[in-house]
This record gives sequence, structure tokens and C-alpha cells, in this order.
Amino acid sequence: MVVWTGWLILMITGDRWALLAEGWPMTLTMIVGSFIAGATSEGGGAVAFPVMTLGLGITPAVARDFSLMIQSIGMTAAAFTIVRTRTPISWRALRWASLGGAAGVILGLEFVAPFVPPPSVKVLFTSLWLSFAVALVLINRNHDRAILERLPALENHQRALLVGVGVVGGVITSLTGSGLDILTFSVLVLGFGLSEKVGTPTSVVLMAGNAVVGAVWKGTFGAGLEPEAWMWWYAAVPVVVVGAPLGARFIQGQPRIRIVAFLIFSILAQFLAGILIIPQTPERIALSVVTFSIGATVFVVMSQLGAARVRRAAGPYSSTTQV
Repeated sequence: MVVWTGWLILMITGDRWALLAEGWPMTLTMIVGSFIAGATSEGGGAVAFPVMTLGLGITPAVARDFSLMIQSIGMTAAAFTIVRTRTPISWRALRWASLGGAAGVILGLEFVAPFVPPPSVKVLFTSLWLSFAVALVLINRNHDRAILERLPALENHQRALLVGVGVVGGVITSLTGSGLDILTFSVLVLGFGLSEKVGTPTSVVLMAGNAVVGAVWKGTFGAGLEPEAWMWWYAAVPVVVVGAPLGARFIQGQPRIRIVAFLIFSILAQFLAGILIIPQTPERIALSVVTFSIGATVFVVMSQLGAARVRRAAGPYSSTTQV
């Protein structure tokens, strides 16, 4: 209600009702995108960015800024729901990944995003997430595999790893509007052996904070938010503030394996959409194949190391139940 009230005040005082007629494609898109943002480790930007750049012909800079702006509302609402309902999250991981993510998104906005071709970035990361999905399938062939319901005290090198992952994920977010969430999720689940049921809400809260940092920095200290992004933002706010919390509530009652299946499906759908929409050149096909191959190798090795870590940590933190 607070967000709706603020939105209504802005719409009325600025006489912005015409923006709803112009921005309706993004209203419809974010009905689905916001639900996915709250229910998976893929932020709403993972849906918005390809739809805007590839489907609607909007410039990547506008799509990126919109993704940061809208996730600042929707995923923050989902994060509030997660915290209020006491959904288990890993505060230990969240703390260190957030620090790295804040630095990464600022550095990326200032020094990386202006120089990277967006289509290649999208091919790179959809292929990388596809390789992550393959690793998820492989490790979950045994539905009763040992997992950690919470992380034990982190050692210094683990904290440093999470900060480093946060920096890389923040840079990815500066390019496409999301990425910190699923990259951190992949490391927590595969490398640390954390349950997907805990890793998912952790990644939602993480991405909410990173989106706020990115949007505030770009709008206040950086080059400024793209003016066109505001039109789409006004059109989508009313739905994301409902859809993202609904996604967060939906996932709470789901078995761990169903959460995994839902995530794999969303990754596969995003990859197929990218392949169909992005013009394929020999260079991009080669980039996709190489990225997938390297990513699959890294993720599988990471999962093996994570399984060994879980076995060493067997005790009050571990579980083999499908939660």
C-alpha cells in the first residue's frame, strides 16, 4: 500500500496517466518477470532486459536502467516479505556478497558497461547460466543428496571468495540489470553445498540491495538514469510490487526439488529465447559453445568440491531431506 500510494501521488501530480497506455507491454512483461524475480535466483531484469532489447527494440542502456529501477521496487518488496515471514536465508553469505556486489555494480557502471557490446554479453551469460542448469540437473539426480540448511562460520578465504563473486556479479548487473543473484546462488549451492531452498531467498534479498545501489548510484552520482526508462518504470510499478512478493510466498511452501525444477525451466526458457531472438553469427555461436563448455566444467568441479565440503561439515547444519 505504501508503494501504491507513492505511485499514485506521482501519477496524479505529474499527470502521467498517458504513460500507462504507452508502457503496457512492460506491464504485461513484468507480471511474469516480477513473479520469477521473487520465486527464483533470476532477477526480474533477467526477463525485462531481453524483452526490451530484443523484443521491443529498446536500447540496452534504457533496459539496464529500467531493470535496476524496477527491481529496486519489486525485489525490495519481495525481500521485505522474506524477512517478515522469517524465511530462512544465509545472512553470513549475504553480508559479504553484498559488499562485493555494491563495489562491482558501481565499478561496472562507470568503467565497464560503456565499452561492452550488449548482444555478446547476453549470449555469454545465457550460455553460462545454461551450463549452471546442467550442473544442477547432475547434482540433483540423487534427490537425497546431503545439503547444508545453513552455513557454518565462514573462514577468511570463503569470505574473500564471496566478496570476489559479488564484485563479478555486480559488474554483470551493471551490464544487463541482473546477474549478481544467480552467480552468488550458483556458488552457494554448488560450491558451499547450501540448500536451494535457502539459497533462493538469499539471492532475492541480495539482488534487491544491489539493484537499489545501482539505481541510486546511476541516478545520483553517475551519468543519470535514462529518461525513457522512467516511462516503463511508471507502467510496471503497480504489478511488480504484488508479483515479486507473491513469487517469494509461492516458493516458501515448495519442496527443494521443485524449486530446482522451476529454476532450470526459467534458465532454459531464457536461453532458448536468446537463441531465437539474438541474431546468430559464427562468432556468437562460438562464444556460446565455448562459454557453455567452460562453465559446465567449472560448475561440475565446483559441485564436487561443495559435496566434499558438506561431508566434512556433516553435523547439525547438514540434511538429506527434500526441503
